[in-house]
Amino acid sequence: MRIDIEALRVLDVVIQEGSFAKAAARLHKAQSAISYQIKKLEDQLDISIFDRSSYRAALTPKGKALWTEGRRLLQQAERIEKLAAHYSEGWEPKFDLVIDASLPMEPVMKAMKVLVDREIPTKIQVKVEAMGGVQKRFEQDGANMMLVKDYQPSPHLRPIPLPQVTFILVASRDHALASQRGIDLNQLLEHVELTIHDSSDANTDQLDEHQFGGDRVFFMHGFISKKSALMMGLGFGWMPEFMIRDELASGDLVELDYEGGSRSSFTPMLVHPTDQPLGRAGELILDQILTEFNAFNQQ
Repeated sequence: MRIDIEALRVLDVVIQEGSFAKAAARLHKAQSAISYQIKKLEDQLDISIFDRSSYRAALTPKGKALWTEGRRLLQQAERIEKLAAHYSEGWEPKFDLVIDASLPMEPVMKAMKVLVDREIPTKIQVKVEAMGGVQKRFEQDGANMMLVKDYQPSPHLRPIPLPQVTFILVASRDHALASQRGIDLNQLLEHVELTIHDSSDANTDQLDEHQFGGDRVFFMHGFISKKSALMMGLGFGWMPEFMIRDELASGDLVELDYEGGSRSSFTPMLVHPTDQPLGRAGELILDQILTEFNAFNQQ
C-alpha cells in the first residue's frame, strides 16, 4: 500500500482550515475534489478519518492519530524537497575537511560558524590528524580538502598557501634547561623530549624534522596534552607559537637558548583535488578559511 502524500497535504489543510469548503478555497480546488481525495485516502487506509454523522465532519480518534503521523511525514518530505532543491543549485551533500593538529583551529571554527549561520545544506565533517596522518586520512576518506603542514604533491592536488606558522622550542620555567645558555644538542638529549605521535602509524624510527632523536622521547597524542606536559616540567619540545603566547608572556614557559635555533617556521597549505571541482559549499569554505586565517595572522 502506498501513502498518497498529496492526499495527506489536503487532509492537513482541511484540519488547519476547519472545513472542506475553506480548504478548497485555500487550495483553489472544488470542494468535491477535496472530498474525493479524503475519501480516496480513507479507502486506501481502510479507516474512517472523519465522522460525517453530524452537520460538520469531525476527526475520528484514528483520523487524529493518522493526521499526527502524517504531519511528521509531510515535514520530512518538505525537508527532502528542500535538500533536492539545494543540491540542484550546486550544494554538495557533504564536505569532508582534514586538518593538521599543528595548525590553529580558531580560524577554522570561525569559518564553520559563518557557514552554520548561513544555514547551508551541506553536511560538513572536520577531522584532525597529525603529520603524515593528515594526507593518509584525506586519501582514505576521499576528503574534499586538507589543511596540512607537509604533503606529497600531485598533479591532481591544488595547493593554496596559508599564513606562516612558527614553532618555538620551549620548556617550563622550572625545567633545568630553562636557565641554561648556549644549549647544544648533547645537553638537550640529557632530558625528556616531548613530541607528537604521527597519526598515520608510520614507522616511528623515521624522525620528523622537529625531533632530536634522543632515547628519552615521549610521544603525545596532540598539542593540548603536550602543552600540559610541558607546563608541569615533564620535558622540552616544540610548540606552535599561537598556542603558547600567554604562557611565554607570563614566563610559565621559556624559549630555550638552543644554539641550533629555537624557532622554526613553515607555510601550511590548503589543498583540494583538481579532479573534484569544488561546489558551492567548497568554494564558500575555501574563501572563508582563507579570510579567517589572514585575520588570525594579523592578531
